[in-house]
Amino acid sequence: MTIFMIGTQRSGSNLLRLMLNQQPAIASPHPSHILERFMPLLPGYGDLSLDANFDQLVDDICRMIEANPVAWTGVTLDREVVKLCCLERSLMAIYGAVHDLMSEAKGALVWCCKSLANVYFLPQIGNYFPDARYIHIYRDGRDVAVSFRKAVVGEKSYYHIAKYWHAEQQLALGLKAKVDAANFFSVSYEDLTADSERVLKEMMYHFKIPFVEEMLHFNISEEAMETAKCGALWANVQQPVIKNNTRKFLKEASKKDMRIFELVAGESLDNLGYDRMYTRKGEGMTFDSADIRLFEEENKRLKKEIVNTIDSGDLSLRSLQQKLLKEISSRTK
Repeated sequence: MTIFMIGTQRSGSNLLRLMLNQQPAIASPHPSHILERFMPLLPGYGDLSLDANFDQLVDDICRMIEANPVAWTGVTLDREVVKLCCLERSLMAIYGAVHDLMSEAKGALVWCCKSLANVYFLPQIGNYFPDARYIHIYRDGRDVAVSFRKAVVGEKSYYHIAKYWHAEQQLALGLKAKVDAANFFSVSYEDLTADSERVLKEMMYHFKIPFVEEMLHFNISEEAMETAKCGALWANVQQPVIKNNTRKFLKEASKKDMRIFELVAGESLDNLGYDRMYTRKGEGMTFDSADIRLFEEENKRLKKEIVNTIDSGDLSLRSLQQKLLKEISSRTK
């Protein structure tokens, strides 16, 4: 079984990943964002029926995984073995093969990919993994926005965060309407943190996988320890679940900013059952080009400012993959 987590970052996906990883039947490693990183570069590899081109793509993907901030422990990515495990010569086949090998190394029957950007590659995933399962993890977008403002990744203006959050929620909800209900599970961050045991039991029952108590004690696992070492984004994963970590936007964002968010992403707030605070249901975006230009300027300024707050340790851990991606990008242009 293959499970793909979809949604938007800062919504509890790493918390859920660590919980799932405590079930021995599930391998849920820290993601290397293979599709997000390599899909745009794929044309530069040329015809993958040619050995040299396919071999290069296999090697580049394996190198990206090997440079992951949180290591995929217990698995050795022998390039020849990876190629033998590919059902065809494609990026999707390599993606599947490396996860199969990682899952086999753990002795798991199921693997789960936490790369939420996979929401942009649902057609490719569905074509290659026709029996895939999906977990849509979501959180009140206004709290997501507040979290992104403080994070070292992502957009920074409320307009931009709302735009991406709304688009990603609509893609996930669109998939929910298309696939078999047995293959799709929706979970909110609010429910997951308020009653983890109930939600995990429901999820495992849905996918016909046994629930184990260890899933509730994810924070004392070796994987949580290694993840916490890798930067501020994941520093709290060694702590127990933070209950009632919700509606932070009421204290940490202005009414003006939240009105902007609701005008852009109100439809998704409505779809997911979150009450609007500053706009009416059905009220949409009314921004002109001058407004959007100001949002663009704000976004660029805030991104520059956040760079100055990044811990040197965070930078060094991320630098290996960033340098590798830069090398690959320059080669495949």
